[in-house]
Amino acid sequence: MKCPGQDMKYWKDDAIFDANCPKCGNSIEFYKDDTTRKCSNCDYRFVNPKMDFGCASYCQFAEQCMGTLPEEFMGSREDLLKDKVAVEMKRYFKNDFKSIRQATNAARHAENIGKTEGGNLAIILCAAYLHGTGLENTLSILQKVGASEQMVLEISSLLEMQTDLPKDPSLQAKIVHDALTIEQFQDDLKENRIELEGTQQLIEQKLFTESAKNIAAAFM
Repeated sequence: MKCPGQDMKYWKDDAIFDANCPKCGNSIEFYKDDTTRKCSNCDYRFVNPKMDFGCASYCQFAEQCMGTLPEEFMGSREDLLKDKVAVEMKRYFKNDFKSIRQATNAARHAENIGKTEGGNLAIILCAAYLHGTGLENTLSILQKVGASEQMVLEISSLLEMQTDLPKDPSLQAKIVHDALTIEQFQDDLKENRIELEGTQQLIEQKLFTESAKNIAAAFM
């Protein structure tokens, strides 16, 4: 069955319209299912200003349906995927509120570290959310939310590294490790498994990034 939004028999009068090129102002005709068009005057290619990319954000067949998606859209698609992963993580843990809290806190730390240190936040946050679900369930969840093969590979690799970090881990592996470690520090303090006086030494020994060290110091 063809997607109704792309089937011309469901189109209305506004399905074909003109849009001004943002570079030179020339009028360009768009069909509603055009993802991009090239300006006939200056050759600048720009995104369809009226196109709704909502379904493409999660559909694994988006490119087959709509053609190659514009680069500026791919970032927002990954952002939506990490939000869907967070929902699926909560469904997986059900009433295990402790595990949900730990995963959510780890993801928050990962986001704060990643914003300063760099890296792909969508990949980093998905890894933090899914760390406690096990590799098999991680793959199942990522498949369910429509993650690309590349995302699945990067996230699963990050999680596998956490059990035995290489001597020189990637930046993203360091960020995930630091986020999970800070969450573990907080749990250990709460359960009296470590003493507050010794946390500063642990912070210096266990954490890679300066951002993580600053966050941990503030929490401790």
